[in-house]
Amino acid sequence: MSYVDNIIALVEKKDAGQPEFIQAAKEVLDSLRIIVDQDSIYEKAGLLERLIEPERMIAFRIPWVDDAGKVHVNRGFRVQYNSAIGPYKGGIRFHPSVNQSIIKFLGFEQTLKNSLTGLPMGGGKGGCDFDPKGKSENEVMRFCQSFMTELYRHIGPDTDVPAGDIGVGAREVGFMYGQYKRIVNNFTGVFTGKGLTWGGSLGRTEATGYGLVYIVDEYLKTISDGFKGKKVVISGSGNVAIFAAQKAQSLGATVIGMSDSNGFICHKEGINLDTMKDVKLVKRERLTKYAEVHKDAVYTEASKGRVWDIACDIALPCATQNELFIDDAKNLVKNGCKIVGEGANMPTTMDATEYLLGNGIAFFPGKAANAGGVSTSGLEMSQNSTRLSWSFDEVDAKLKNIMAGIFKSMDSAAKEYGKPGNFVLGANVAGFKKVAKAMLDQGVI
Repeated sequence: MSYVDNIIALVEKKDAGQPEFIQAAKEVLDSLRIIVDQDSIYEKAGLLERLIEPERMIAFRIPWVDDAGKVHVNRGFRVQYNSAIGPYKGGIRFHPSVNQSIIKFLGFEQTLKNSLTGLPMGGGKGGCDFDPKGKSENEVMRFCQSFMTELYRHIGPDTDVPAGDIGVGAREVGFMYGQYKRIVNNFTGVFTGKGLTWGGSLGRTEATGYGLVYIVDEYLKTISDGFKGKKVVISGSGNVAIFAAQKAQSLGATVIGMSDSNGFICHKEGINLDTMKDVKLVKRERLTKYAEVHKDAVYTEASKGRVWDIACDIALPCATQNELFIDDAKNLVKNGCKIVGEGANMPTTMDATEYLLGNGIAFFPGKAANAGGVSTSGLEMSQNSTRLSWSFDEVDAKLKNIMAGIFKSMDSAAKEYGKPGNFVLGANVAGFKKVAKAMLDQGVI
């Protein structure tokens, strides 16, 4: 077997109970054959073995007390995956589905994603199987404080800088940062996604959605095209989805579909973002409420259809991992979709990705397309280090340049290795080369 095949077999054996991690590792390793097979240095240095094994995996219990005085115990994780090019950087996720496999896959992807940004950030990720939904403000605060009481010893501005993710917004970041500051007795940039009055960056809320649209727009420029007149369908209706819709509409597209876990909206005249923000970001209600406001919008329950059934030019999966399946991919191709950009982490299954690539779809993987969030987090770290605050326009301009740089890097890598237009391969190779060089330069550690 080849070196790559040996490593895939190793992952499947050692991590047999971790399907998400195996999926992410195989997808990346398959792409890397084209570079690893050309140079024996990688095998001699055991570089792939070191790349797929986290530097550190931390698991811990989180005891907390609910409003009725009952004690609960959750399980928390932090994976410090790779620090070859900078301190560990990656979000914290609170969701019942969180387990070691999901945290490892996210940390592995984060390593290559952060490399693509060009900023000095390594890869990390964290989370817990706690569900903030249905909890009181005080219960969430007590949980966050207990979580940080363990995590604080493992993080720092030059060691590991967490951020938010699914289930962890401004409220949760505030509670965790407050506990960190209380314990260590200093005010440092150890978290990103902070409030604007205490070290946060303008543009962070919009960054992932905006960045997704910026990278697709860079591609459209190469074919003398643009978003104007395009029909766009987006899965999800949280921050990423809503701000991707906002930026796409500002560039002339019509966003005609969005979804949540219960169903989806098709609004042929274009999604009204004022209503969508009120329903999902302010009132946190279901999309049925959107249909009650806009009578010409059609709501379909999840059991009766998929948002990917809507004919479109551009599809942007922005909800969660493994949400776009092979049948969805076939529907998109059949209905004339030309571009798929991942706003979430690994939202497309492997067979669906292969089908889209095989049918000429311009496919932008999450490690490149959703890097806008961590890019702006990196900019927040820079502002914290210099005790400065940049305007929204300054941050947005820097974000746009970073996303343009990511597109150029993966486009160039795909062409260099004889696979023009294969942005999955391009992103994996471009991200890997930077991390690999740093690891080789630093010796066997």
